[in-house]
Parts: sequence; C-alpha cells; structure tokens
Amino acid sequence: MTTPVSSFTETFDIIFLALVIFAVVTLLLITAIMIYFVVRYNRKRHPRAEPIHGNTTLEIIWTVIPLLIVTGMFYYGYEGFRYLREVPEDAFTINVVGRMWDWTFEYENGRKSDKLYVPVDRNVKLSMTSLDVNHSFFIPAFRVKEDVVPGRTTYLWFKPQTVGPADVFCAEYCGQRHAYMLSEVVVMEKDAFDSWYGGEADSSPAAAVETAAAPVEETTGFTEEQRERARKVLWDNGCFSCHTTDGSENLGPSLKGLFQKDRYVLVDGQERVITADEAYLRRAIVDPDAEYVKGYDGVIMPPADDLSPSELTLIIDYIQSLK
Repeated sequence: MTTPVSSFTETFDIIFLALVIFAVVTLLLITAIMIYFVVRYNRKRHPRAEPIHGNTTLEIIWTVIPLLIVTGMFYYGYEGFRYLREVPEDAFTINVVGRMWDWTFEYENGRKSDKLYVPVDRNVKLSMTSLDVNHSFFIPAFRVKEDVVPGRTTYLWFKPQTVGPADVFCAEYCGQRHAYMLSEVVVMEKDAFDSWYGGEADSSPAAAVETAAAPVEETTGFTEEQRERARKVLWDNGCFSCHTTDGSENLGPSLKGLFQKDRYVLVDGQERVITADEAYLRRAIVDPDAEYVKGYDGVIMPPADDLSPSELTLIIDYIQSLK
C-alpha cells in the first residue's frame, strides 16, 4: 500500500532538494577553484611569494552573493515555518497524549484510540501534551514533527492527501522503551472515517489488553464491570506500558499474583523484604521512589499522584483479584 502524503510533503521535499543541489554545486565550485589555485600558484611557477593587494570589486562580490543566498534560504525557511504554524480555522482537532511509552488519541466525540485515524483531504490539528517526560511526535511521511512537553500544550497540523497508513515515531529520547514508542496514522476515505468515528467499539489499547488477558485471569469477588473500570484507569495512567496481567515479565513486575507476595526492595540503598499487602501497593503506586523493587531499580515509574481515592482503591482491589 502506498504511504500517504500531506500538504507539506511536496513543498518541503522541493526545498530540501534545492538545498542539496546548492550544497553540491557549491562544493564542486569551491573544489574546482581550490584545484585551480593549487596548479596556478604552485611552487614551481612561483618559487617566491608575492604580496596580494586588496580588490574591492572581488570583496563586494564574495560578500553580497553569500548574503543573497543566505537571505533566500532564510526566506523559504521562514515561509515554511509560518505555513506550519498557521492552523486553518476549519481544522478537525484531535487531542494527543504522550507518555512512556505510547500515544493515545482522543477525539471530540469521546473516542480513544492507539492509532491516529484521520479523513483524507481534510485539515487536521493535533493538540498535544505529555503526562511524564518530553516526547516528540513525528510523522516522517507528512514531514511534520513537534515536541510534546509535560505541563504544556503544543500543536501541529497537516492535510493528508492520499489514503493509507504511515508510521508515527517519538523523536525525543524518553527512556528505556523509547524505540518502541510507535504508532500509526491511518488516512481513510471520508465515508469510511465517518463510519469509524461514529462507531461504538472501543479501539483503545485498553480494550486489546482486556481481550488478550481475560482468558488467563482468575478473579475472585470482582465483577466484570469493576474489572473493566480498573483496566481503564490503569490504561489511562499508562500502567500497561510496563506491567502485564498474565504473569509475563515486562519493564515492571506483572500484576498477576503480586498481592501478598514477598518483594525484595531497596530502601536508601539497603535491601529489605516486604510483603506486597495493601499498604505496600498504595505506596508503590503513589510514591514509587520510596522503595525500589530489586531487579527493577533502573526503571523510572512516574507517581500516580493524581488518582482519586476511589480509583486507587479500585486498582488495589483489582490487583488483589489477580490470582
């Protein structure tokens, strides 16, 4: 399938090609002049050096020409930057949340997805923020990139002109799984996008985690509704980026079988054994820096200090139910 392009692709490619051609021509010209002077003024022809007097005309030429070239480059660069920052008023706005190590896309009608679904031939604005550290949202095929910063809202826009998928990367090193912070922008025909946008199915990664994990989970005294709510809270806070619910290891320990298990932790550099009871789980979620689990002390876990008391209790009850 052909990789889609945006309204910026052709313009930026032309500018880039022009700069490459200019650089190559300049290199060849300077090299040719250098060779000419090496041959013309070699020691055999001029065994004795002669003083060189100033040439006003030549000095004006080699000052004015580079100035015009640099001014032209600045002009086209500024015009491209201005075009990138002036978002059309009719742009379709999508909120983007970055966190270690995934992207979440939130639409105006409340839909969430781990992929960026957009309609073809329509202006799209991405309003972006980070929940933890600096990230950078990059769609190479569209020639757009913008930093995603915690505590700030940044933005970019584009207008996809052909349908198909294109890769999304994080272009700012953000931790151990930076290379896996991948997603995809899917450009769809208008009718197909309207059908997807108006659908009721949950296309968030939380849904995929629930479906995959359900067959191997054993729950006790925990309703399906509570389990779904707990998973949503875990997903919304990025917990599934490091933890699993099926017993497999990831960057962090699995949540399955964690409750009442002895944990070897490091406290102020000293190793201790702590039982993973309710009090420990609360500390581990709200203040993960207080105790580092042995073997995971190099992993950075952001504190979930924005959880409500009911959400924190729900998560702890959910972890207790994973046998």
